Amino acid sequence: MRKAMIPGSFDPITKGHLDVIERCSQLFDEVIVVIMENAHKKALFDEHERKEMIEHDISHLSNVRVEIGSGLTIEMAKKLGVCAMIRGIRATSDYEYEVQIATANMMLEKKIETMFLLSKPEYSFVSSSTVKEIAMFHGELSHFVSDNVAAKLKEKY
Repeated sequence: MRKAMIPGSFDPITKGHLDVIERCSQLFDEVIVVIMENAHKKALFDEHERKEMIEHDISHLSNVRVEIGSGLTIEMAKKLGVCAMIRGIRATSDYEYEVQIATANMMLEKKIETMFLLSKPEYSFVSSSTVKEIAMFHGELSHFVSDNVAAKLKEKY
């Protein structure tokens, strides 16, 4: 069985994230979306709120589940027994950052591959930070997040 992990902060999950998750669900037998803490970001939603939103939005995918992780992402990947970590790439700046992380992970664990999936053009500009800013100023969210996530953002702001 081929298992993959999609790590991220998902604060909140966007349509771009969902697209990557759906595409991965077709490539692997099991996909585990892992909510990881990012020390460089202050989260709007706690881990359990994010988990609930993701589970709602992936309920149609029978081979995908959600976990909350901690510590080094590569250690979480080893614990879950995955063969690959999947990262979505929107732009060149994402690639440069992700290559640094992937290289460090290769040094820590050679048996787990990092694979990059390019964002579809319609999601190449979507980020959780952008979504939160639009929500803060009560902008239209339907292009960026599901109705479920939009409702949660409206509650927060």
